[in-house]
Amino acid sequence: MPDIVVGPQRYRVRVAPEGSRWIATAEVADTGKRFGAECSGGSETEAVDRLREWLTWQHQHESTLEALQLAERTYHKLLAASAFVSPGEGATSLEAKRESLNAVEQARRQLDEVRARRPS
Repeated sequence: MPDIVVGPQRYRVRVAPEGSRWIATAEVADTGKRFGAECSGGSETEAVDRLREWLTWQHQHESTLEALQLAERTYHKLLAASAFVSPGEGATSLEAKRESLNAVEQARRQLDEVRARRPS
């Protein structure tokens, strides 16, 4: 069975019959550590395709979550720094906070969109 590569990660695929279904699992190729969900299908190919879809979704979810966390950290740093802003710099600080908060909201919406596409 060929490996699956998603983003920077390579996964070794294991597929085994279980009754009338096939079960596909993934291991991180470098470590052999099991990763992710078991995916089943009526054929070996279907099980592997579902596993590939899940691994791809998981990578998108992880990347999008990291982007949201970065936007939140940036916003919180800006809030903390604005506590020490002189009155003349208030308008610039307010606009920067607004832009940063918009970036947080955009990242949150993107994460919600990715989560809504989670494979079953």
